[in-house]
Amino acid sequence: MRLLVMAWRNLWRYRRRTVVTVAAMTLALLVMVLYTSLVEGYLRGLERSIVDVELGDAQVTAPGYRDNPSLYVTIADPERLMARLGEAGFRVSARLLGGGLAAAGEASAGVEIDGLDVRDNERVSAIYQYVARGAWLDPADASGVVVGESLAHTLGVGPGDELILLSQAADGSIANDLYTVRGVLKSVGDQTDGAVFMTAAAFRAFFVLPDGVHELIVRKPAEEDLAASVARIRAIATGLDVESWRDLMPLLASLLDSTRALMQVVFLVIYLVVVILLVNATLMAVFERIRELGVLKAIGVGPGMIMGLILLEGGLQAAIAVVVGLVLSVPGLIYLTRHGLDLSGLGGTSFAGIAFDPVWHGVVTPMTIVAPVVTLLFMVGISVLYPALKAARLKPVEAMRHQ
Repeated sequence: MRLLVMAWRNLWRYRRRTVVTVAAMTLALLVMVLYTSLVEGYLRGLERSIVDVELGDAQVTAPGYRDNPSLYVTIADPERLMARLGEAGFRVSARLLGGGLAAAGEASAGVEIDGLDVRDNERVSAIYQYVARGAWLDPADASGVVVGESLAHTLGVGPGDELILLSQAADGSIANDLYTVRGVLKSVGDQTDGAVFMTAAAFRAFFVLPDGVHELIVRKPAEEDLAASVARIRAIATGLDVESWRDLMPLLASLLDSTRALMQVVFLVIYLVVVILLVNATLMAVFERIRELGVLKAIGVGPGMIMGLILLEGGLQAAIAVVVGLVLSVPGLIYLTRHGLDLSGLGGTSFAGIAFDPVWHGVVTPMTIVAPVVTLLFMVGISVLYPALKAARLKPVEAMRHQ
């Protein structure tokens, strides 16, 4: 306790130096807390766009379908497989995939046509929440379709307009029909933006495809690791291709991993400046008190207590910086989580074909607080260790003669 009181008093004997050092640590911690919140929010938002809207956690397809998509390559008896996956704790929805030509007025475009079970799909995908105009699919409306943003712009259609679809049916006949646009989606990704969505029943009627599905979208339990989930899915869906979203989007998976690694590098760079400042300040404090430390050693204070005194001084400064930095970060975190930073003025808001929200929101998680604080304390501990060892190794006679 006496050592703690002595360390506290020593800090304020050199008030200006202490204030500057604590201010530097506080600023570094504040910047890193806000930076961590923003980066983690960006990564979560990007992953949410991939998993919740586009791909799901994993996809199951017939062998070879991913390399050579075909209307005729389907998963047989999908209901049984979906039931088994459901019993294992997964949420599953089937999708039917085809291609064709969409036309409205004098405009036309090649499109991907997606057929889905409206109710099941809402359990695995949040795409129904991305309707910008109009409404999402209704199982009772067999002639209603929803189109992506870029397709709607190309064809010049909106809710209530008519759309002609033309393709080749599974039985070799010409598939063509007239549909009504129920809704237009926000920009989600390159694939979705140019697609036409319809109910599974309408898809089967259009393509004359009575059974089988092309793809199963699978969502894992929230607490389970992705790799473990994929391994379980493969054990259930034997003989079929099972790929996680990381397998399907390796570039984005690499981006997420490298960004988190970069965050640690930024931590070290910013805190390195603090380390240099703290080492300099602590060494100055030791050299200015050499005679005082020599007297302490001469009256029986051991090297361990001298070292502990210097470490305590650094620890107290770090503790003050942590408290002040976290208090100052609260208003910034509230603003970032509620309002975010609008980056739409910078141009495109998509990467590798996946669109993300142009408003960059922060998040508050244990990682947001713990990582910057732990890193700061670790760096402070390293920075004061050398001055503390130097003080502990002082020889009393030489120290008291120091001018």
